[in-house]
Amino acid sequence: MDKGENQPSAPLAERMRPQKLADVRGQVHLLGKDCLLPKLIRENRIGNLILSGPPGTGKTTLATVIAEESGCKLIKLNAVTSNVAELRESLKLAKYYGAGKCFLFVDEIHRFNKAQQDLLLPDIESGEARLIGATTHNPRYYVNDPLLSRSQLFTLKSLEVSEIEKTLIDCLQDEKRGLGLSKCSFEAKAILQIARLSEGDLRKAYNILEIIVEGLSIQGIISEDTVALFARERSIRYDRDEDEHYDTASALIKSMRGNDPDASLYWLAKMLVGGEDPRFIARRLVIFASEDIGLADSRGLLMADATFRACETIGLPECELNLAHCVLFLATSPKSNSTTLALAAAKQAIRDQPVQSIPSNIQDRHGRNQKYREEEEEGYLYSHNYPENISGQSYLEKDLSLYSPKSAGTEKSVADRLAYWRSLKRELNLKKN
Repeated sequence: MDKGENQPSAPLAERMRPQKLADVRGQVHLLGKDCLLPKLIRENRIGNLILSGPPGTGKTTLATVIAEESGCKLIKLNAVTSNVAELRESLKLAKYYGAGKCFLFVDEIHRFNKAQQDLLLPDIESGEARLIGATTHNPRYYVNDPLLSRSQLFTLKSLEVSEIEKTLIDCLQDEKRGLGLSKCSFEAKAILQIARLSEGDLRKAYNILEIIVEGLSIQGIISEDTVALFARERSIRYDRDEDEHYDTASALIKSMRGNDPDASLYWLAKMLVGGEDPRFIARRLVIFASEDIGLADSRGLLMADATFRACETIGLPECELNLAHCVLFLATSPKSNSTTLALAAAKQAIRDQPVQSIPSNIQDRHGRNQKYREEEEEGYLYSHNYPENISGQSYLEKDLSLYSPKSAGTEKSVADRLAYWRSLKRELNLKKN
């Protein structure tokens, strides 16, 4: 008898959880026909594993299946609720059964602090225990390097819409573990819409389907209208202050940098619908204005600064319009990273070369240095006394070329102006010599 049959009150996602490798949905890149992992699982030759990926992609399922197919016990821990004492007991039990016949599964392993993760190391390193860790976060940032180096990392991907569609249809026809007893019929477009709403998260798809079916009578119809009613109240996956937060912000910035206003607005909308602080978005726009537009259109910084002040003084929901206005302006502006490159070059020159002394002719004329020299001895040439403010004097002991203007937007005129000034300076210096 399937495990799910003994759990009529369990959530649908739990009842439908696969128990065999052949039933696992998606993850063809790991479990496909020519992949090595299924063979290693069946032969019980799997070592320590870290499974990463978005929610609902099957990390816990895969851990369960690995243990089942390998003929091993699975000791489960959740790092959110477990403490050091429970971890020690689980390690002790895993060593009792032996690494060849048991896996220690730690869900949400990124929630363990450094000390708790370090506690796993001795038994894993000695081979007395085998670990399967699961995390929705990037393990390279959230799992200790020593633990990561002793484990194989596998990344699970969000399920394709078509794969989720097939799974939901199977669920509606499964009378043992699924919703087959409800005798609900469905419109194909309604199932497609549920699959899209789930955002690649199979658990979420099951939850949506279960809620909709529970709201229908026996032999009801899952229609597009039914799904639309549910969709009005849905929430998107957006974990503030975690990976989804930073990934979406990155998508917004890169879309604007790539001159794509539609993608930029989409990611902005996701952040706003997800409850992001508008001031966080506005701060990123201020940085972007100088980092990626700069002198190509200096209005970008003024626009971003005004948007930040609007978010501070007006707030939600009205400031969403200001953010959209600014995002569209920045996304459609000419781009130049010359400011970013020039600053990096200047810092590099400071680090790699001897720091230049300030030429005496441009040192402070009004500070304490005035006590030791007369103004006329300084040799400073007042720029406003010369055409185009070019006196021919140097402002560094040794000239450097750090800023390279680009030809985008208004920066082209800056490039032309600088070239003209350089020619004037050369002419003045030739006359002096």
